[in-house]
Amino acid sequence: MRATDRRIRNDSRVIRSEGLTKRFGGRTAVDDLTFEVRSGTVTGFLGPNGAGKSTTMRMIMGLDVPDAGGSTLNGRRIHDLDTPMREVGVLLDAGYLHPTRRAHHHLWALAASNGIPRSRVDEVLALVGLTEVADQRVGKFSLGMKQRLGIAAALLGDPSIIILDEPANGLDPEGVHWIRTFLSYLAGQGRTVFVSSHLLSEMALMADDLVIIGGGRLIAETDVRSLTANAGGGSVIVRGPDRIGLRRAITGAGGEVADEGDALAVVGMDAAAIGRVAHEAQLELHELAPRSTSLEDAFLQLTAGAQEYRTAGPAEEPS
Repeated sequence: MRATDRRIRNDSRVIRSEGLTKRFGGRTAVDDLTFEVRSGTVTGFLGPNGAGKSTTMRMIMGLDVPDAGGSTLNGRRIHDLDTPMREVGVLLDAGYLHPTRRAHHHLWALAASNGIPRSRVDEVLALVGLTEVADQRVGKFSLGMKQRLGIAAALLGDPSIIILDEPANGLDPEGVHWIRTFLSYLAGQGRTVFVSSHLLSEMALMADDLVIIGGGRLIAETDVRSLTANAGGGSVIVRGPDRIGLRRAITGAGGEVADEGDALAVVGMDAAAIGRVAHEAQLELHELAPRSTSLEDAFLQLTAGAQEYRTAGPAEEPS
């Protein structure tokens, strides 16, 4: 049955990592990292350059051996899976291809290694939009085409778990839109989708949950809405024609109010409580909005102390 036709209903289908640690010489790349990726969602894996994201994904897939800790996929280690491509689909490096192989030959070889029927190759090529170039040698592919081919390979076994490292890298705007929509669709089928990306604006639209690391350590395990709302300071923007009356009613109910242009910024009360106070005071509201910030700004706030490379601001430029 095709990947796009199947719904997965096993809620136990998750990725679990516990105490993952990896050292390269004297440098600790991943440090006692514990997190869980649940099914039915797109989970974004974020961190500054050098945070340990790729190393973590390689350890999950058994390509790097951890110095401590471990990971399970659907409750089993990767090396315990008889046909791993049928349970987990992975793309870690879209450029890792034999340049003289044709696209369909590349996928045929992968399918044969896991007992996947050849007919599945045509299905996944169609899913990623590469049917017309299936007979071309992959060495001539653009980076975006290689990314699509890598995603096709990840889908070959119709897996319940999808792990992708920077899948939107090299894609044009249409391709970025496609990968966002497609991964959300896969998660909607009940699959576990774990994806890293530096395109934070796209991650904000794509991801439900987030695992954020820095310096190899866990910084946050949260969801997009909570992260952006908390980064906004927990305030609520209130706007109405009787600003003086609103201020009086809100402060009388225990809220702290500050002017913000023609609006009020309220701390200490949520939007629902403010709405009740305004209703009881018969005060008209034109806006009542919890303040949030962009995922990019929230991410930069959260990882400010974990950046591997820092640039000088204009005030710090040498004269």
